[in-house]
Amino acid sequence: MHDLFVTSAGAWIGTHIPESLAIALTVLALPAFVMASRVVLRALGSGSVGPLLWLRTRRALGLVWMLLIVRLDLGLLHQHTGPIPWVILVLQLALIAAFTWLTMRVVQAGGEAVTLRRGGLELPDDPKLLDTNLQVRGALTRARVLARVINLVVMLIGVSLALMSIPGVRRIGTSLLASAGIAGVVVGFAARPVLSNLLAGLQIALTEPIRLNDVLIVEGEWGRVEEITGTYVVFRIWDDRRMILPLQWFIEHPFENWTRTSASLLVSVFLWVDYTMPVEAVREELRRICARDPDWDGRYALVHVTESNDHALQVRLLMSAANSARAWELRCRVREAMVAYLQREWPGQLPNRRLNVQAEPSPATPAAMRPRGAEASRP
Repeated sequence: MHDLFVTSAGAWIGTHIPESLAIALTVLALPAFVMASRVVLRALGSGSVGPLLWLRTRRALGLVWMLLIVRLDLGLLHQHTGPIPWVILVLQLALIAAFTWLTMRVVQAGGEAVTLRRGGLELPDDPKLLDTNLQVRGALTRARVLARVINLVVMLIGVSLALMSIPGVRRIGTSLLASAGIAGVVVGFAARPVLSNLLAGLQIALTEPIRLNDVLIVEGEWGRVEEITGTYVVFRIWDDRRMILPLQWFIEHPFENWTRTSASLLVSVFLWVDYTMPVEAVREELRRICARDPDWDGRYALVHVTESNDHALQVRLLMSAANSARAWELRCRVREAMVAYLQREWPGQLPNRRLNVQAEPSPATPAAMRPRGAEASRP
């Protein structure tokens, strides 16, 4: 019985060689890929970049591998069954989608590899821990933005190839373009926002007007750049609100970047004091306050009289800090400490309003002692 089965199977394989090869390829495809995956991981060793690239792309590679095996099986089976158009079309669309996915995964893995080479930089949530390494933040911004822009381009190309693979869609598109060039103009206008954001993303990645974790003033709001995608920027405002802005906005509108070349800032506190207040005492107290404050970076602690009027002097206290978050805390504490110092040590030198009150003379007051115009002012 066993010999009869072997003989029958051998006869069937001999007469159905294409089908036999197709079955063998299908059965062995997945185990072969799994074994190859293990060999590749072992060959890459314990490095950080190589295993990352493989782990990020192995699923897409596996899908492409299986689809190629199926395509080869169909080529073998078509010798007996003949071509099946709809099956070939579906397989072609699946291959385009798989190759598009694989390319996007490769691009994403490349961006992550740049991050790993930079020490696995993670942006801190605490603004006081703002990273001031401009080269690292610039490289991280370029990697993320370029990866997302390239992925967007790859997706557009993949969708275009898939649509052009469908005969009906290709014929409709060809007839429209041949009959009227206005179709291209309409498509151009419709795609203008996408293309403008795409070009803006490339410009931001290359020229770096903004970077991840940059401190900006946008529309009068203070915040940080939390995320830069291929089409928009997530701007985190100081009170944890998020403002979503298209990339093109940063090309067309002015904004303040407080960390363009350095995160350090100068901040000022204005006080009004009486003319009798000794400014040198304020200057010495400011030095003592800054010396005790952990947010002062030791560069500037200056006092200037910047304004005067008929009531008081305006004194400006100028301090420096490592970044904007520390500068805000330093300014608030210096203002509070200086007001407490004036109230404690110089209460009489706080701004005063001087009124020169003159009593109205009584009827018994001699005329010579009355002020001029007193008689005219009486009814």
